[in-house]
Amino acid sequence: MEYLLAHLPPGGALIGIAVAALAGGLSRGFSGFGAALVFVPLASAAVGPRAAIPVLALLETVSCLVFLPGAWAYAARREVAVMATGAILAVPLGSMILAHSDPEALRWGLTALVLLAVALLASGWRYRGPEKVPLTLGVGALGGVMSGAAMLGGVPPAVWWLGRSATARVLRASMNLYFALLTAAIVAAFAWRGLFGWPGLWLALAAGPAYGAGLWVGSALFGVASEATFRRTAYGLILAAAVLGMPLWDPLTGR
Repeated sequence: MEYLLAHLPPGGALIGIAVAALAGGLSRGFSGFGAALVFVPLASAAVGPRAAIPVLALLETVSCLVFLPGAWAYAARREVAVMATGAILAVPLGSMILAHSDPEALRWGLTALVLLAVALLASGWRYRGPEKVPLTLGVGALGGVMSGAAMLGGVPPAVWWLGRSATARVLRASMNLYFALLTAAIVAAFAWRGLFGWPGLWLALAAGPAYGAGLWVGSALFGVASEATFRRTAYGLILAAAVLGMPLWDPLTGR
């Protein structure tokens, strides 16, 4: 027990990651893809990306099991299978980037990617061409790299399905199924790179209840939201997380 307590993170870090988990769970439960986009920038401001990202991988293991049964009925299963294949093959490359990157540079990179995704989605861009296996594989591969490096693997498929004008129900179900397939590969890659440790487990325990509460509330809100509300809320949460997670605010948080 003394050994475990020696690795207990500071109280501020535990509170910060719990707040980030609540916001991330709310977005994930509502949209099916917002956990990393919200959690990673906010949690990185509290504990740094190298600590925050493996914690989210552990949290996602539980949420995927919760959402998987309902996802199967409405997901675009063929696209999900192809996309997840590309993602799983690319996860090890992303985890190598995480293991060897500079934390502050990685955070700026995360912020830039999130803002780029928001700009693309808000522009009204839509892909109206035919579904092509190489293109779908490419979207998945990009998601795999971003998952391994920053647990941001939901950005490419979300942009893809939103760009194809998928309904909120189909998008949410497809993302849940995609993450269920991808999370196992991410956890294995992180374990192989030695990215899990006792401090991270303490952070996961602190974040777990808040993440679960966010998932529950987000799922309830999805049941009463319109298509327009679904899209506006998702964009707003993502944009707020990108801005708040910038390293510019570190002097205010004591980091």
